[in-house]
Amino acid sequence: MTMHIEEPVSRSSGGTSSYWPDVGASLVVFLVALPLCVGIAVASGVPAELGIITGIVGGIVVGLLPGSSLQVSGPAAGLTVLVADTVAAHGLAALGVIVLGAGLLQILMGLLRLGRWFRAISPSVVQGMLAGIGLVLVLSQLYPFAGRAAPATTAEKVAGLPGLVVGAVTSPAAIGVGLLTLAVAALWKRSRLRAVPGVLVAVVVASAVGLLLPLQRIEVGPLTDVVALVDLSVLDAGLIGAIVTFALVASAESLFSAAAVDRMHSGPRTRYNQELVAQGVGNAVCGVLGSLPMTAVIVRSSANVQAGARTKASRVLHGVWLLVFVVALPGVLAYVPLAALAAVLLQAGWKLLEPRRVAELVRTDRAESAVLLLTAGLIITTDLLTGTLAGLLAAVVKTAWDVSRLSVSVTPDGQEHEHVTLRGNATFLRLPRLLEALESLPVTKHVRVDLSGLRHLDQACHQAIEHWADAHRTAGRTVDLIRPSAG
Repeated sequence: MTMHIEEPVSRSSGGTSSYWPDVGASLVVFLVALPLCVGIAVASGVPAELGIITGIVGGIVVGLLPGSSLQVSGPAAGLTVLVADTVAAHGLAALGVIVLGAGLLQILMGLLRLGRWFRAISPSVVQGMLAGIGLVLVLSQLYPFAGRAAPATTAEKVAGLPGLVVGAVTSPAAIGVGLLTLAVAALWKRSRLRAVPGVLVAVVVASAVGLLLPLQRIEVGPLTDVVALVDLSVLDAGLIGAIVTFALVASAESLFSAAAVDRMHSGPRTRYNQELVAQGVGNAVCGVLGSLPMTAVIVRSSANVQAGARTKASRVLHGVWLLVFVVALPGVLAYVPLAALAAVLLQAGWKLLEPRRVAELVRTDRAESAVLLLTAGLIITTDLLTGTLAGLLAAVVKTAWDVSRLSVSVTPDGQEHEHVTLRGNATFLRLPRLLEALESLPVTKHVRVDLSGLRHLDQACHQAIEHWADAHRTAGRTVDLIRPSAG
């Protein structure tokens, strides 16, 4: 594996100013990552601190490795169900073994150069993936934004929205702080001090105002209380399936995310095999520490790009901020209201959703929009991997249908002759139309079928034409087949 150190994209002649965009972006990503790390850990049924550990490893360890420059790694919402089921079935002690094994398998897959196969992904699938994740994020953060605990399932979240509105009216403190956060962030963009991230300013202001109000705040204990080195004695044959599943799901999520993030910026492209190795190293470290599995996370990655990051320094620094604040300054986090962080995530989710682009695609291309809506809908109702794979399958079917353009023209040539010309691609998808045209020919003594205009003739259509010609000859008529050239 070739190690590659990327130079900063900035053309500045020197000084700390050239690195300030990465410092500012890292603070934004830190603010986005912190509630995600805590929330995903709680949703997975493990201590919140384990999510923080995975976020730190994703930033510092994976951030330093080659592969991607702007993609950010950490615990992912797409793995919460797998983690919860695994912990319930095998216990928390087995989680470290499974994550370590999955990481080693990812490293092997990367060294075998399997990562490049994940580059084949349709833009409509990518946009559907972003829209689905954005909507899931918005739904999940509306509740802490209003000072309420979020329900477990998407259906429960949607069903609880009317009650959430009523509760927000009767208890407006949390939603007031959330709206203040959004307002300050929006107004700061118009100020002359835009070098300081508006999200950071908004959270500081909201935290200061929140000191006067009874609000829910972040609660994180010492990391040393939950760190438990992996116990290989619990490894048995029953965990092998879980290891393979974790490795495949984490790899798919990370590399699909890479394809989406690469479309957001014009910087260096992701080197997929190296990124897969980097993800494997990160998961191996997380497994040794007994923490949650990691993937590249599209929410943090998009926040990183949108905040103006230029090099991998931003993602490394975000891991440093997580470590510093949780280890050295845990008391500072206790002043940050959950409603303020929920507002930050709502803004990130809305940017991922991009309703204008979705509406525009629906108006201009119904087939592509169907793939997008299918992908997003399944991500919302099931999980990220299921939705993305279904979207990819739908995109493949759509492409196969689009390229199966077949023109069948029948021209009479005298009273007893018919000339049939085929052009385009004769695939099994167009077989019904082809057979209908051949079988509807008038009863004549001679038929000439010109196949020379076909760009592709698959086995199904070839056999159908041969069988039809044999039947026609058996009936006492003649058939000439002008076959496609060998090229």
